[in-house]
Amino acid sequence: MTSCPASLKRSFFVPHRFASRAIVGLAILLAIPAGSAWTQDSPLPPPPSSVPNGVPQNPQKPGGGPAEPPLVSTTGLVHLVVTVTDHHHNFITDLDKSDFKVLENGMPQDIKFFGRETDLPLRIGLLLDTSNSIRPRLEFEKDAAIDFLGKVIRRNKDLAFLMTFDNEPEVIQDYTGDLDLLMSAVRAQRAGGGTALNDAIVMASDKLAHPPLPKGPETEVRRVVVVITDGQDNLSDRALTDAIDASIRSEAAVFSVSTNTDWLAVDDATKPSKYHVEAGDKVLQQFADQTGGHAFFPYRIDDLAQSFLDIGTELRSQYFIAYAPANPPPTGQYRPIDVQTTRKGLIVSTRKGYYGAAPPPVPTGN
Repeated sequence: MTSCPASLKRSFFVPHRFASRAIVGLAILLAIPAGSAWTQDSPLPPPPSSVPNGVPQNPQKPGGGPAEPPLVSTTGLVHLVVTVTDHHHNFITDLDKSDFKVLENGMPQDIKFFGRETDLPLRIGLLLDTSNSIRPRLEFEKDAAIDFLGKVIRRNKDLAFLMTFDNEPEVIQDYTGDLDLLMSAVRAQRAGGGTALNDAIVMASDKLAHPPLPKGPETEVRRVVVVITDGQDNLSDRALTDAIDASIRSEAAVFSVSTNTDWLAVDDATKPSKYHVEAGDKVLQQFADQTGGHAFFPYRIDDLAQSFLDIGTELRSQYFIAYAPANPPPTGQYRPIDVQTTRKGLIVSTRKGYYGAAPPPVPTGN
């Protein structure tokens, strides 16, 4: 029997009646992104990410202490969203700038900006698996997606688009903040065809690379792919590495809700007795690990309640780190990132690296 990490062992698909409560946790988590804490034993080759154009403002430091300098929009910076936990999965919220060390390509970097929490507008690509393999679970998908949209979309602030994928991906509803339009589009979906998951991730990432931006001086947004699927791709033209590459190039974190029920066998309805991680679940975890998202494998209701408490805590447990690379990579070159803490026994979760971006064009006179 294949073993799996403890964090994955505490997760599995919940029955339809629990879908609403499960997706609430996902909605809360997406308000502030977090990296996945489970590291693959044999990860994919490191995918890229572009250098972002700016970093968000920093709110008041928790605990009444002095706030860090505000994070201002600055070019040439790499910014990271970081979550820190202990080995009991408790979030560590009292770290300061001096408690972190950032390594790029193994070399220490100077942290320019440091902060906690953000309230960036969300740009969400919601992807529904409508293939034949998902037919028995499609109603769960639709209810979960509708509940998610109702919980996460904030009026006059967040935008989402709906995409389905079976034989090929298709944008059903383009960017909108109108919940009625989005929910109606979800309800109308039917199942049929193969599963082109990788192609869908690539298409969604391309749309998220150039989303509608907020009006005014602050134009930073948080790009998120939310995919509800069993992870079983059998028809894509693009490889898994292409999909992960596209996600991180667009700075989109991939969050997934697995609908796969085959990897868990139970003798007692209240206690799992056997674990078997399916290939699709591993794929969803790889997306999360490499992009700074999160993979959800809903478990029994008692553990869901605790998971929601953990997610609520995570909202107050984010760190933002921005640095200017001491030796910027050439355009297109991948640079791995390793964020560490000086405190012993803590686990740091963030994205794994980025690609060097092309310099901005030099203005020319008339």
